[in-house]
Order: sequence, then C-alpha cells, then structure tokens
Amino acid sequence: MRWRWNLAHAHSLIVLGKIYTGRAEETEAHVVEALRLSPRDTHAYLWLHHAGLAKSVLGLHDEAAAWRRRSIEANRNFAQAHFSLAYSLAQLGRLDEAHSAVKAGLALNPSFNISRAHAGWTALSDDPTILAQTERWYEGLRNAGLPKE
Repeated sequence: MRWRWNLAHAHSLIVLGKIYTGRAEETEAHVVEALRLSPRDTHAYLWLHHAGLAKSVLGLHDEAAAWRRRSIEANRNFAQAHFSLAYSLAQLGRLDEAHSAVKAGLALNPSFNISRAHAGWTALSDDPTILAQTERWYEGLRNAGLPKE
C-alpha cells in the first residue's frame, strides 16, 4: 500500500509543477489519478486545492470553486482553501458568498491578510509572470473582504 501513497503524492507534485510552468490545462488528470490511487489519503484536500488553483489560473472560476469546496469538505481546517474559495467566488461576482468564505478562513487563521499573501508569493517566486498573475489573486481577495493589513 505504501507505494500507492507515494505514487499519489507524485501526481500531486506533477500538478504543481505543471501549474508553475504554464501548463495548468494538463493537471486535472493527475489529481483524478491521485484520488483514484489513494481515495482516503489524508492529503487529498491538498490535491483538491491544487486542482482549484489550476482552474483559477485558467480562468475557470466555477470549476475552481467546485474543487475548492471539495477541498474544504475533505479538511475544513485548511484555511487556505477558504481564502481560495473566496477568490473564486469574488471572480464570479458572488460577493456575499465570498465574504462568508473569507470569514471562515479568518476564523482559522485570523492573522492572514493581503500583505501576508503578497509576502508568501514573493518568497516563492520572483518570476514576473507569476507575480503579475498573483495581482488578480490580491484583487479578488480584496473584493471578497480580506483586510490589507
């Protein structure tokens, strides 16, 4: 059984690699395969979250929201999934729902704000394309009601 866990995790890492190399459209099959190999894996919430990230990068915010809701169902204590859901909902113009998602995220991580999100992304990458893409993320989170500081 251990090999399945490792293979499932490998698929999850492939997803991140594809997102960060501009190939987000190639990710969903890897998430589906990871879930098939290890359907009750304790890290499945991360895989679902990564699928939502890929859909957001592609501008498919309805699909991103669906993946993010699945991530929350798998682990309600993962604050980032709530903030990511808020972003997707804000992009869809569903601001009341987005505000609720921010509130749920802040209940889990009260110190999270736009400035911290910005610091996290700039620590991960100095690539101008990725940094430009994150500007949409900050704007969506502002629209969803996440505080700047």
